[in-house]
Amino acid sequence: MTVREGSLEAPTRHPIDWKNPEFWDRAALDHELERVFDICHGCRRCVSLCGAFPKLFDLVDESPTLEVDGIPKAKYQEVVDQCYLCDMCYMTKCPYVPPHPWNLDFPHLMLRAKAVSFKEKGATFRDRLLSSTDTLGRFAGIPIVTRAVNALNDTAPVRAAMEKTLGVDAKAWRPQYATQTFRSSAAASADLATARAGERTPGKVAIFSTCYVNYNEPGIGHDLLAVLAHNGVPWQVVEKEACCGMPKLELGDLDAVAALKEVNIPPLARLARDGWAILSAIPSCTLMFKQELPLMFPDDADVQAVREAMWDPFEYLVARHKDGLLDTGFKVPLGKVSYHVPCHGRVQNIGRKTEEFLKLVPGTQLNTVERCSGHSGTWGVKKEYHAQAMKIGKPVFRAMAKDAPDWLSSDCQLAGHHIAQGIAELDTGAPAPGSAPARVAHPISLIRIAYGI
Repeated sequence: MTVREGSLEAPTRHPIDWKNPEFWDRAALDHELERVFDICHGCRRCVSLCGAFPKLFDLVDESPTLEVDGIPKAKYQEVVDQCYLCDMCYMTKCPYVPPHPWNLDFPHLMLRAKAVSFKEKGATFRDRLLSSTDTLGRFAGIPIVTRAVNALNDTAPVRAAMEKTLGVDAKAWRPQYATQTFRSSAAASADLATARAGERTPGKVAIFSTCYVNYNEPGIGHDLLAVLAHNGVPWQVVEKEACCGMPKLELGDLDAVAALKEVNIPPLARLARDGWAILSAIPSCTLMFKQELPLMFPDDADVQAVREAMWDPFEYLVARHKDGLLDTGFKVPLGKVSYHVPCHGRVQNIGRKTEEFLKLVPGTQLNTVERCSGHSGTWGVKKEYHAQAMKIGKPVFRAMAKDAPDWLSSDCQLAGHHIAQGIAELDTGAPAPGSAPARVAHPISLIRIAYGI
């Protein structure tokens, strides 16, 4: 973390003032973009983070004045489109974030610009579809349909057609759909969980499934339930759930975010007020309830109650361990694990809780990599950005491939698969002849393996 020039206070986040008419005023937005871009141009500290800053600096260097005032304002959107709201400039680089008087919050300014652009022009069919995770997830849970969709997705002709018609890069990794959703299969285990949970660990946990776990990899959710039950923690799955809203937020569709909030917050708030800790196994979803919704709805008491009750799974498990209430009788060593700390995990300001927990497992050699993988949800699969996503992730791919690990793991499962693809495409770092490639597993799945359950 860099030293904050001009202030010794911790950085703070201001509410997203999206209900204010000035938020949507194009002239006011362009004025603020020019102000912030001029500060960034004078600093250039964030040039290595993503494509937004190199794009901005190229525009400056190509302008007739060699300053931000020489950039046509119509070109500002080229910078905005390169930002995928990872928050790393705010969290790790920028010395001018609040409470600095320059009050610079680059990611939330990009969010504002995305929102204004969405309000003015809407979005492409591709972007609307990719951000509608519940709509896409309707394939899941219908075995014959799911198998057909998964099989077609793996064929070169279908991938080429999707690239041509939808703009989804034919080379990009994409998740398959499960033949049974997590929510439907977890419901059958709820009574058993209550019966097995004892008094050893205080507290109780409600699981927010997330679209990815529910529709794509329900095994992650079941592994989380197994680890909780093994530690005597009562659990239930949230009774009603929609997408957390992060894909729509990244698109700038704030009205859709608000609509999803109206589905999710009431049942979550009831659980929070009843003393349940709320866990989700995907860091972007956890962050949505911990940060983005509270900043969009700062006066909503239910949203704030959910924020207080929301936990990253390993944040919760490490807290139980510090209370002396965690089973540390691990039976299976994990070998060499290359673990990636995702951006939306870092933004939660909880420290390296997953790394801390994995180090408890005997016989485990941990290689931790803390840098953006470049995937960022839907951004990295789009035709116009996939090659750049792979370029951004290349240092991570090399670091994760070091010493031929047995496992590749990230709290963001999308990043984990993206990293595996990147390692496979590296010119160096391939497995030695006769050795097996590293397997991709979510950290909670590794803990279930370590427990031998």
